Amino acid sequence: MPVALSYPGVYIEEIPSGVRTITGVATSITAFAGWGPKGPTDSAGLVLSWADFVRRYGGLNANSNLGYAVSHFFLNGGQQAYIIRLAYTGAASATLTPAATASLTLAPLAISAQNPGVWANDYAVAIKGQATGNRFQLQVVFIDPADSTGNTQVVVESFANLSATNPDPLGRFVGDVVNNQSSYITVNVTQPPTPAKPANTPVPLTATQKLSGGVDGTALQPNTAEFEAALIPGGVIGGTGGINLLDHVDLFNILCVPGEITTTIVAMLEKYCHDHRAFLIADSDPNATLTTVQTELNGITGSDAINAAFYFPWVTAPDPLSQNLPSQYPPCGFVAGIYARTDGTRGVWKAPAGTDASVIGALGVAVPLNDKENGILNPQAINCIRNFSVYGTVVWGSRTLQGNDEIGSEWKYVPVRRTALFIEESLFRALKWVVFEPNDEPLWAEIRLNVGAFMQNLFRQGAFQGKTPAEAYFVKCDKETTTQNDINLGIVNIVVGFAPLKPAEFVVIKIQQMAGQIAT
Repeated sequence: MPVALSYPGVYIEEIPSGVRTITGVATSITAFAGWGPKGPTDSAGLVLSWADFVRRYGGLNANSNLGYAVSHFFLNGGQQAYIIRLAYTGAASATLTPAATASLTLAPLAISAQNPGVWANDYAVAIKGQATGNRFQLQVVFIDPADSTGNTQVVVESFANLSATNPDPLGRFVGDVVNNQSSYITVNVTQPPTPAKPANTPVPLTATQKLSGGVDGTALQPNTAEFEAALIPGGVIGGTGGINLLDHVDLFNILCVPGEITTTIVAMLEKYCHDHRAFLIADSDPNATLTTVQTELNGITGSDAINAAFYFPWVTAPDPLSQNLPSQYPPCGFVAGIYARTDGTRGVWKAPAGTDASVIGALGVAVPLNDKENGILNPQAINCIRNFSVYGTVVWGSRTLQGNDEIGSEWKYVPVRRTALFIEESLFRALKWVVFEPNDEPLWAEIRLNVGAFMQNLFRQGAFQGKTPAEAYFVKCDKETTTQNDINLGIVNIVVGFAPLKPAEFVVIKIQQMAGQIAT
């Protein structure tokens, strides 16, 4: 802002540089959806490690692929994951049991577990009085189920100086304190039908009393009507619950639904990813063969398929719940971890495939493939996972589901598409400051400056083809891209182009025998 000149002398005026640094977004935050025995069902929860997942969602469960897929993700280099826990909440029948939440009543306190499942039946609540008035302490206690005597008890949470009267002059109303801070329970105070301003509500002192009534419910299996109804409630993307919980997540880049292969559902997941600038990793049928896997692509190679990739076969790995005996698992968890590992070490523009893309924790694959068999599947955009004697189990393909040679898509390769999504998301977030700025040359110059600096930084990291910036990318925002009619409509057009790095999918070595030198 110009300085007001009032007295003779020297004035200092600071002039904005116009530099607004654009930071690239994360590229490998992965969302997993599946049935689980523990954890919130009304939100997508962020976990930052396998230990974090075990604490919040219960770890491995023999009835679900979810825990195994998350384990494989972190084992192979994953760093951040959002978990969508699906649970059966429909009507009970001869074969279906709804999940239920454990609870306990200590009048006037109605106490419930934070989410449904048997897990909460191992927790208890103790109320202890304090010296002043009707104030009390509430403890959440874990009772070890392995101890039949019930004597092994651990206090996992403790809330002191609570009151059952709302509002509380000290701000320690039990409903507010516990519900905002507890990781295990919620509390509701049932006030007696007395005057509008009751006296302090007494809370009885109790011994440790267990919650009860928690039920896991039917373990939902992929490709069943119940699982898919929980995954996409009402069969509508954009509704509530299930996959739509990701609408409330700030950013996710990769989506995995371990074991889900129903064509219509996979197509809907592709569209969801396309709409959210994310990428779907799709699994093949666990029983697929070289012949049958080719038919699985029917119905999932449409326009939204540029944001998806398909992997075959399933991976053989040890099962910790069965004395580490070999079992078969959907590839999506392993592959998502490899995406994250490759992004971190080489960049999103490097294909997550090749000898560096080793599948950590794998013993092999369900269907071993040779070069000729791989050669049949690769042109059809089926990314193979193979076992080599020297390199072990590796990902040996990097095409999107529109990577079929006959389609000729510009988004044929996974790293090309994911690089574009990375640039789009980074610029989408970083250019919000442009909105409502005066739409003229000074603004256009600032846009060129900042977007150009971002693209130059990527060029220096080796993200593009070309020896010079001019060969690698361009940023255009001027009177040619934004006409007077655009200005009148409140539009500024920014055109950004880049020369993507495409993977060396076929390496051709030409060998020629040199003829003897002939004197002339």
